[in-house]
Amino acid sequence: MSDELYTKKEAMLYSQRIAQLSKALWKAVEKDWQHWIKPYDLNINEHHILWISYHLQGASISDVAKFGVMHVSTAFNFSKKLEERGLLSFSKRDDDKRNTYVELTTEGKNLILELNANYHNTQHAVLNGSLALKDLYGRFPEFLDVMAVIRNIYGEDFIDIFERSFQNFRESFDRLEENQ
Repeated sequence: MSDELYTKKEAMLYSQRIAQLSKALWKAVEKDWQHWIKPYDLNINEHHILWISYHLQGASISDVAKFGVMHVSTAFNFSKKLEERGLLSFSKRDDDKRNTYVELTTEGKNLILELNANYHNTQHAVLNGSLALKDLYGRFPEFLDVMAVIRNIYGEDFIDIFERSFQNFRESFDRLEENQ
């Protein structure tokens, strides 16, 4: 091996492996996601924006775009459609006139809660495909290596938002369970 950290062959094989696995996983995730949200007349971008808005409470369009891994214009255009449906509202802040912020309306919050409550009414290939690992190890896969790669690509801010939103997600489920 040369003085390089990796060979061209290793780099190409790694890149192709991750591309193929990512594409296969994404197709399954996409199909599961679409089946789950189809009864609510939402597409994946719209649902993702609602989900981000719910968990980040008062996120800017830039935050939505960054965390939703979409272009700012995509985040804005889909958010506008959600506003027209009465699910989101736009605002500016007195101390920040440059950014546009989105907030779920009561109807938007209720929709997210209904979606979450009805999650198990559809099939989930990714979940079902992971159950054998949960059975074997007592937990679902954690993807620590993938998280490290994502951190190196999108930065610490992305991971911070990711972790904060999932903490909010956990807490909302805890509250839901307490109220049952």
